[in-house]
Amino acid sequence: MSMKKRTLFSVVTSALCLSAVAVGSAQAADYPSKPIRVIVPFAPGGSTDIVARVVSAKMSDILGKPMVIENKGGAGGALGATEAARAKPDGYTLSIATVSTMAVNPACKPTGLGYDALKDFAPVVNFANVPNILEVNPKFPSKDFKAFLEEVKANPGKFSYGSSGTCGVLHLAGEAFKQTTKTDIVHVPYRGSGPAVTDAVGGQIQILFDNLPSSLPQIQGGNLRPLAIAWKERLPALKDVPTFAELGYENLNQPVWYGLLAPAGTPKEVIDKLNSVAVEALKDPKVVDALEKQGAFVSGNSPEEFGKEIQQQFDWAKDVVKKGNIKLD
Repeated sequence: MSMKKRTLFSVVTSALCLSAVAVGSAQAADYPSKPIRVIVPFAPGGSTDIVARVVSAKMSDILGKPMVIENKGGAGGALGATEAARAKPDGYTLSIATVSTMAVNPACKPTGLGYDALKDFAPVVNFANVPNILEVNPKFPSKDFKAFLEEVKANPGKFSYGSSGTCGVLHLAGEAFKQTTKTDIVHVPYRGSGPAVTDAVGGQIQILFDNLPSSLPQIQGGNLRPLAIAWKERLPALKDVPTFAELGYENLNQPVWYGLLAPAGTPKEVIDKLNSVAVEALKDPKVVDALEKQGAFVSGNSPEEFGKEIQQQFDWAKDVVKKGNIKLD
C-alpha cells in the first residue's frame, strides 16, 4: 500500500471511529425513548421478582420511561435467560441475573443450556446481595457450629439436609460444605425453599441450607437454630451467629445476588447510563428499606465489579459441581 493510500485509509478509519463514538453518545443521550422490557427468569412473587420490581420502579421514575417486568420462569431460570441473551442489544430488553442463572445452571449443564453466561451478557449492576444460612432443627444435639461439625463428622450418613432443589444454589452450598469440611450428610431436594423450611421445622430433615429471608421468621420464632451465615459480617438481627469466614471457611461464605444485565454488544454509553440510574435508585431510603425488609442489602457497584462477581461465582459453582459429580436432572 502506498503512503498516499495508507494516509487515506487512516483518515477514513479515524472518521468511522469518531462517527461510531458520536452515534453511541447520541444513543445514550436519547435513551430511553420508549419503555424498557426487563425479563425476570422466575415466577412472580419470589425474591428475584421482588428485588427487580422494587429497584426498577425507582429507575423508571428517574429515567422518565417505564421499565416493564416480564416474568419468564422455567428450567431454573434458563428459559428467561436464553430469551434475554438473544434480544437485540439496544438497551430496550434487559434481564435480571441471579447466581442460579449465571453460575449454577452453567456449571450443572455446561452444554445445551441455550446461553453462555459469560459471553452472551453485558453486566450492568448488582442490585442487592442476600445472605445464605446454615440452620438445624432445635432438637439437633448441637448448640453451635463447632459442636455441630463434631456431631456430623462422628456420624457419617446419619443426618440429612434440605435444599430448594437438585443443582440449585442451596444444593451447591450444601455440597461445598461437605467438600470443605469432609463430612457426609445426605441431600434431600425439595421443590423450593418453602417445603424444605417446613420439613426442617417439623424434624423430617435435621439440617437446612437456605436464603435468609425465607428462614428468618422461623429463626425468630425459635423453630430453627442458625449456626453460621454466609455474609461479610455478623448481622444485627442475628448478632450471635458467626459468619463462615469468621469460622475459617471462606469458601462457604457465598451470599447470593440479584443484578441487571443487558445483551452482549449493548453500547457502553447505554450500560453506563443504566448503571448510573440504578446506583441513584439504590441510594433512595425507600428502596433500601423495601429491600432490607426482604432480607436483601443494596450493592450498586460498577459493571466491571459486577462482572468480576459473576466470574467468581461461576468458577466457584463449576468447582463444586466437578468435585461432587453433580448433574442437572
